[in-house]
Amino acid sequence: MLFNTPLQKATLIKRYKRFLADVTLTDGSETTIYCANTGAMTGCGDTGDTIFYSTSDNKKRKYQYTWEFTLTTDQHLICVNTAKANALVAEAIKQNQIPALCGYQDCQAEVKYGEENSRIDFLLTQKNKPNCYVEVKSCTLLDERVQPGDGYFPDAVTTRGQKHLRELIEMKHQGHRSVLLFAVLHSGIKNVQPASFIDKKYAALFEQAKAEGVEVVCYFPNLHQYIDVQ
Repeated sequence: MLFNTPLQKATLIKRYKRFLADVTLTDGSETTIYCANTGAMTGCGDTGDTIFYSTSDNKKRKYQYTWEFTLTTDQHLICVNTAKANALVAEAIKQNQIPALCGYQDCQAEVKYGEENSRIDFLLTQKNKPNCYVEVKSCTLLDERVQPGDGYFPDAVTTRGQKHLRELIEMKHQGHRSVLLFAVLHSGIKNVQPASFIDKKYAALFEQAKAEGVEVVCYFPNLHQYIDVQ
């Protein structure tokens, strides 16, 4: 279950200091909520957008509410909480909803691997099969200047993402399966490609990874099923 309680609706005033956002609640009051996203969030939260937030019962938290989704003026639904990407993918793997990742008996999360002090999001194993290393990246950057539905990753320079590509290449060299999985968390995105106009080094490593056998998979979860506003 992605959320323990139904999400509530608010109107975005602004995001600031990366992890904070001010919103107007349905009763007209204003409050500050937590934003679990380290990226630029380009196009994912403009003033006046409708946002959906979850509520935590952890009394030790400074901010009780967490920004989960944005509904843009173009009616695009976006999951801005990047921590949810792995939860969505884990459930999809369990339910055999990603054909490229079916046929494995065991699925372990956050397993240490590689030579650069990394943790793989998911390690899939099955007797008589090569191990399958799956790195998950959430994609929310829509840029339709070339054609409708174009999605890009990353939305900011990512040295961490570059490291993960190097690790996946090395796992492939060692005889394992290496999979870069884009969890598409924007309802307007129909395809994903590297954002060379943002991070040229990541884009170059992406092309190298593909050339050396790293598989690229896109997963499009049904985001609308999680919007149940009371």
